[in-house]
Amino acid sequence: MGADGSAAGVVDAPAAINAPIGCASCHTTAAHELDEVTFPSGVSVAALGESAVCTVCHQGRASTDTVAAQVEGLDEDAVVSELGFINVHYAVAAATMHGAHVRGGYQYAGRDYLGRFDHVPSASTCTSCHQPHSTEVATETCLTCHRGVEDITAIRTRHGDFDGDGDTAEGVLGEIETLRTRLGEAIVLYAEEVTGRPVGYAADTFPYFFADTDGDGSISPDEAIFPNRYQSWTPRLLKAAYNYQFAKKDPGAFAHNPGYMLQLLHDSLVNLAERIEVEVPSRRRK
Repeated sequence: MGADGSAAGVVDAPAAINAPIGCASCHTTAAHELDEVTFPSGVSVAALGESAVCTVCHQGRASTDTVAAQVEGLDEDAVVSELGFINVHYAVAAATMHGAHVRGGYQYAGRDYLGRFDHVPSASTCTSCHQPHSTEVATETCLTCHRGVEDITAIRTRHGDFDGDGDTAEGVLGEIETLRTRLGEAIVLYAEEVTGRPVGYAADTFPYFFADTDGDGSISPDEAIFPNRYQSWTPRLLKAAYNYQFAKKDPGAFAHNPGYMLQLLHDSLVNLAERIEVEVPSRRRK
């Protein structure tokens, strides 16, 4: 933000590793005056108010545009050695919340996507729901309106059976998690059947997708090492994996923008189903 005298909006020097956010990150004149943030897609969102500072860090580092630029003109199902996994980064709540407008997830061509999730006025900013210093969620605020549940993960803002499991009583988080799990399974199946090179996911180890060298369906600590990163990407597989990671890296998507996340997961399954046998819920995806 230029508060230290450097150019605002530019990262032109190395940052200290493990230097946590401190008081000066938010409590400076530049931070207080910030009202507009540009996302990785190049889209700028204005009138953010007190959510602007939060948005700077929670916007992710990639977008639909990042993925599209990498796969443009390539055969959907051809392994391209130059392709590598594109990681959106973690804690991408702002990208989820603004949805289609900022294109944080990979949005498939020809499909419609929901924009910003407009909650009630009393829960329209980051600090309406999160304690600004600890980021702890003010659950009592949620439960004041969403009565009948004891845990915010049981809140259901949409009432369809989006994952096709027949359970319309579970929270919308359950709908998202089932679709995400199914997408993870479909990614593994696609890699096995189309590329012939098994893949697995390790949630806590960069770059997350690794070659499943022993074919046991899981990634062991010995496999979760950078030299064993997955390197047999096709454009179709890369798109699905990007959205899987996007869903994993915003565990609060059920509150930030559940409809947008459901759309991303559903469309990823639909796209993979063009080449492999995948169960895709027939219900409207939002």
